[in-house]
Amino acid sequence: MINIRKLETELWESADLLRQGSKLTSSQYCMPVLALLFLRYAYSRYCMVEAEILQNRPSRGGRVMPVEPSDFAAKSALFLPREAQYDYLVNLPDNIVSAGLKSKDGHDINSLGEAVNNAMQLVEDQSEQLTGVLPKTYTMFADDLLRELLRIFNNKTIDEVGGDIIGRIYEYFLSKFAKAVASDDGVFFTPKSLVKMLVNVLEPTQGVMLDPACGSGGMFVQTGDFVNQAGLNANTNMTFYGQEKVEYNAQLCLMNMAVHGLNGRIISGDEANSFYHDAHNLAGKCDYVMANPPFNVDKVKAESASAAGRLPFGLPGVNAKTKEVGNANYLWISYFYAYLNDHGRAGFVMASSATDSANKDRDIREKLVRTGDVDVMMSVGNNFFYTLSLPCSLWFFDRNKHADIRDKVLFIDARNYYTVVDRTLNEWTEWQLRNLQAIVHLYRGEKEKYQQLLSDYKAVLGDTTVASAQKALDKQKAVAKEAVAAAQRKDKKRIEAEQNALIARLEDTLETARQNEWLTSKFGEGEYKDVLGLCKVATIAEIDEKNYSLTPGAYVGVAEQEDDGVDFHKRMNEIHAELARLNSEADTLMAEIQKAWEELK
Repeated sequence: MINIRKLETELWESADLLRQGSKLTSSQYCMPVLALLFLRYAYSRYCMVEAEILQNRPSRGGRVMPVEPSDFAAKSALFLPREAQYDYLVNLPDNIVSAGLKSKDGHDINSLGEAVNNAMQLVEDQSEQLTGVLPKTYTMFADDLLRELLRIFNNKTIDEVGGDIIGRIYEYFLSKFAKAVASDDGVFFTPKSLVKMLVNVLEPTQGVMLDPACGSGGMFVQTGDFVNQAGLNANTNMTFYGQEKVEYNAQLCLMNMAVHGLNGRIISGDEANSFYHDAHNLAGKCDYVMANPPFNVDKVKAESASAAGRLPFGLPGVNAKTKEVGNANYLWISYFYAYLNDHGRAGFVMASSATDSANKDRDIREKLVRTGDVDVMMSVGNNFFYTLSLPCSLWFFDRNKHADIRDKVLFIDARNYYTVVDRTLNEWTEWQLRNLQAIVHLYRGEKEKYQQLLSDYKAVLGDTTVASAQKALDKQKAVAKEAVAAAQRKDKKRIEAEQNALIARLEDTLETARQNEWLTSKFGEGEYKDVLGLCKVATIAEIDEKNYSLTPGAYVGVAEQEDDGVDFHKRMNEIHAELARLNSEADTLMAEIQKAWEELK
């Protein structure tokens, strides 16, 4: 089982080590490195899509018809001319001059940097929205350094686990670089888990989609995947618009969209500052709005924000002295609502504090709730972001809610429902995402979608239960131990790898069985019910009683904890005894350190 987090870290550390050994600053280095990784990702998708195209390719005179750029566009992938394909660049000779290469403009290519510049230009020629976006500054790299970078991203492990993995590594690099660039503005990379949850609840199919704080474009990419997986064509069915104040992020967004074969209009710079500009003139025109805006932004000029409109519920609190909005969270919330047409849906990430903030925020929240358009509120726990540990909430609006739930809001407290990736990162697995989505389906009366999820569990598990999956796993671990112990030395590594692969598959089955049990133990064959500590459907009257708080925990309550059989007082005495022993050891150690220090004087 390949550890993807380990691979991400190793690739990052290798690439960053090269930067430290060069004379380049981080700002000089980041975009060219990301563009190389973009090219590697584009090539991975190119190979995968090319194989799909060639599977049923017609032939003439015994020759298979060659693939064309239009074939790739139809499958939401980027066509790459031969000189722009990653393996071509990796396999160029050390002595570039001896290869007699020419650029697209007919000039001699005399260095690896010039060859990569030419590749980037060829890619731009395939995508109008990439024009002028990709860096062509690779001649500032020494050929040896550039060749090593190309080699690092050509890691064979990536190919062993499939093309989708390079997408995740690309996202990881985006997050590492974006942290440094965006930290001053309170912007941070949105993890795929949260983006998928937003898309799953909104279920986009066709129409206009806007992200007015689009960053590196994750909302567009995930929406495109969702639409394509439904058997539709994202570029035909969706029209993507984005605003991104930071030029660097906008370039990443265009690269990210291009590698997924998506077209969109992204505006960046001062005119893309959403506080003061509706850059695409989309107020009241959007079918879908998705965003992860910067939280808790202050010092927004109240007069300018007011003049820019999109504030159906008025301004949030304004400092009378400075004439500035002290916290812009409710500016964003108002924008997301104002952009929707009369059947539009919005989903966005927001600071947890916004669900029950006071004063003007509370007044705006009351007006918002009274529209009947607040659909779902979801609390998310710590450690879902790559770079920050803060919790957050997901908000969902629906201007076209079914009459049965028009005066209701679904609250989900998912703070304790997640999978631990490592010490600093949590996520939702695909099954967990679908389980949370299933709660929304039942609330909306869409029982057939819940039944489909049960069918999908059945297709994977058959009659396997948690107990039987656990038994099979325990048995396989015992068999593996014996097999490795009995293996000859020359066969040990191979047999251990084979056994580990079997164990990993059984662990996946066990986890799937657990998720199936989690869902069906609460909702059976498909009847929504409030579950203590997890979900509750509250009426507007009930929300009024709680002073228009939209904090899920205020409604769902706290689930009863199972008695673990531990005597509380006895355990506390043990902990205090352990703490006293550790304090005593610490005092002794400090005395020894002090003594050694005195002897050194």
